[in-house]
Parts: sequence; structure tokens; C-alpha cells
Amino acid sequence: MPKTGKNDHARKDELPSTLQRSEQKAQDTFAKTYDSALESYDDDEGRAARTAFASLKHSYEKVGDHWEPKEKRGPSDQHAEEGLGSSAPTAGGVDANASKGHLYKRAQELNIEGRSKMGKDELVEAIRKANDAATRKARGD
Repeated sequence: MPKTGKNDHARKDELPSTLQRSEQKAQDTFAKTYDSALESYDDDEGRAARTAFASLKHSYEKVGDHWEPKEKRGPSDQHAEEGLGSSAPTAGGVDANASKGHLYKRAQELNIEGRSKMGKDELVEAIRKANDAATRKARGD
């Protein structure tokens, strides 16, 4: 099912819930990439969704239950850098390539306890878990 409508904007009700709570540009980025990938990959919806999220993660990072623009465009983690065949774990939308200071600020916004004693990898994991919890709460899970 196409994710963009006649006005060339995302069909909000067709998007994942985290994108429904995000700005229009994030929604459009996901939707347009999804539609293009769906056509390219012979209607393989799973592959189209993975491609759309990969595109989104180059410009946006997951913060709590929604997506916000990144400070700097580019791959969000080692998995994104290596591409499709990567065995590296994904950071789930956290910008793992951001500075430790940026990650600390995000951890502060998410009220993550113990953040001042965490290393960069620990901050990434704590933010990922906090994001997942915020998404579950927003969905009513």
C-alpha cells in the first residue's frame, strides 16, 4: 500500500506510530522512500520498510516515541555504515555516531538515571531502551 497521497505528502494513517508523532518532513522522507523501494523490490513490503527506515535514520534520530532531525546527516551506527549484509547490531534509531556530549544531552532529556557515569556505548544502549519504553507507552502496550 503506498504511503504517499495525491498531495505528495505521507498518508499519516499508513505510517508507523513513531512517525505519526514526528514532523512532516520525517513522515515524507519515510513515505517517499518506502513507495520507491516498494516499486523497485517487486512489492516486497518488508524490504521496502527496511529501506525507508535506513533512509530516515540518515537524517533523523529516534528520541523517545518520535523522530527528530539529527545534528549531522549520515549513518546512525556501524550497521548502517556497513550496509545490508552487516552483522553489527543496530542502535534502533539512536544516533550512535553522535558525540558523547550529544548522547548525554539526549539521556538527560529522557531522564535516564546514572547517565553521568556511563560511557558512550552505555549511553546508546540506555537511550535505545528508553526510546523503546516510550514507544510502548505511547502505543498503550
